[in-house]
Amino acid sequence: MAPKTLSSFLSPFTLNTIPTTKLPNPSLILCRFSPAHPKPPLPEPRLPEPEGTGPAAPTPGDRFLESRRSFDAAKIILKEKKKKRLKEKPLKKLSTAVACCYGCGAPLQTSEPDAPGYSDPETYALKKKHHQLKTVICGRCKLLSHGHMITAVGGNGGYSGGKQFIMAEQLREKLSHLRYERALIVKLVDIVDFNGSFLACVRDLAGANPIILVITKIDLLPKGTDFNCIGDWVVEATVKKKLNVMSVHLTSSKSLVGVAGVASEIQKEKKGRDVYVMGSANVGKSAFISALLKLMAEKDPVAASAQKYKPIQSAVPGTTLGPIQINAFLGGGKLYDTPGVHLHHRQAAVVHSEDLPSLAPQSRLRGQSFPNSQVSGNGTTRKGNSNDLNGYSIFWGGLVRVDVLKVLPETRLTFYGPRSLQIHMVPTDEADEFYQKHVGVLLTPPTGKERANEWRGLDSQSQLQIKVEDVQRPACDVAISGLGWISIEPICRLLKSSDSNSEKTAGELHLAVHVPKPVEIFVRSPIPVGKPGAEWYQYRELTEKEEEERPKWHY
Repeated sequence: MAPKTLSSFLSPFTLNTIPTTKLPNPSLILCRFSPAHPKPPLPEPRLPEPEGTGPAAPTPGDRFLESRRSFDAAKIILKEKKKKRLKEKPLKKLSTAVACCYGCGAPLQTSEPDAPGYSDPETYALKKKHHQLKTVICGRCKLLSHGHMITAVGGNGGYSGGKQFIMAEQLREKLSHLRYERALIVKLVDIVDFNGSFLACVRDLAGANPIILVITKIDLLPKGTDFNCIGDWVVEATVKKKLNVMSVHLTSSKSLVGVAGVASEIQKEKKGRDVYVMGSANVGKSAFISALLKLMAEKDPVAASAQKYKPIQSAVPGTTLGPIQINAFLGGGKLYDTPGVHLHHRQAAVVHSEDLPSLAPQSRLRGQSFPNSQVSGNGTTRKGNSNDLNGYSIFWGGLVRVDVLKVLPETRLTFYGPRSLQIHMVPTDEADEFYQKHVGVLLTPPTGKERANEWRGLDSQSQLQIKVEDVQRPACDVAISGLGWISIEPICRLLKSSDSNSEKTAGELHLAVHVPKPVEIFVRSPIPVGKPGAEWYQYRELTEKEEEERPKWHY
């Protein structure tokens, strides 16, 4: 009975659903709804109608907002792409995993006793066991601290005649990561070799990081120098070189003059960033860091503890061979002493390694002026006007020769540089013979006949035509890269007289300067040194815009 009842119940339900009219109604509604579905998007193409037609046309304000949105969106996309490119680029980060000598930054090793970074195996093992490798100084640094001249840099910009364990190009590569990091750069320039040590390509290494310009060794300038004039002259020279810096500081690491101002500026502008001290080789970076730590230690206990293990100081260019990390700030961030950038156009790159100390002035500069005597360098008496330099050649050691071709009768040349280089004057027609006879003996460096035989000679000559605009002040300076400078005075102040005919003959001075290749010569505006410099130096009048954009100098 039950199955029959079930079949009889199902069969009429199935049959009754077929003829009913309720099923076609939803199917009909579906058919009508399907063509109506694509119709709502039809009004969308009407939005971008030609401007000024229809009530929905965009107003000028809408157009401005839309353009700003698209501009901001494109800016964000470009920024993201730039970040992506930087992430993909393999950056050479500064590695702190390798233990280095705290004196020179060379990696510590126990296999090569003559190489930088060497430490006695027993000492190395003991320090490593007690986690004190940061307190190890290598054997080379110990010798440098006792006055030994041990070079380690070779290649283009390195030093001939000495041991060469690393190339100048490798040292530069150790600074390549800086342009991709957020850092504060303290750039050092030697006032005695301003043009040769200026490092105009610093932006290639530092990128867009802010730069504080520090001028070192101002205590070497002649007595009576007005530092107001020097500060203005440095700022003018920096602006001409188109280097944007935050500020300029005149300092002396020996007397600590101006160092406190740099420390204050670093603390103000650091803002949690690492601080890198940069500059060309032998510009005084390690000495500056020692002076900086000494002043900071008075208020900062972290800097006081860092004084115990500070970088080694030496007269040898290329003392620092790797970045040296120093914990010097209480509020975060590190201080780094970096390897000097070795430049091939300086005198240090062409002389023998044992002659390097003779290129560095050890005391205050005193200009040596010519003419100052009636006797020439070879002992013969000068003929004619004793004050006339025309037809004479002046040797500055064995590194520079200046031929006076055509100058005013009262013209004077004053040499500023290391006193160890003697100056000799001979007639130009005897200059070649005099140089060949006395180079290595009377004309040094090079020192000794053996080095003189290997010496390349003064094989680069520059013809200088110097315009004289005002005979009452020096016409210019001729700066020799890596050595010093020569001041060219059209009329010697000691020889001025009312019957002088200098105004009639004023025009151009003709000189020929000989140096070894590839040493560079710079003709620049005269630097106002000594008491006379303050008398003739003229401050340039500035516009309001120039006054705002010019970096401020501090002393």
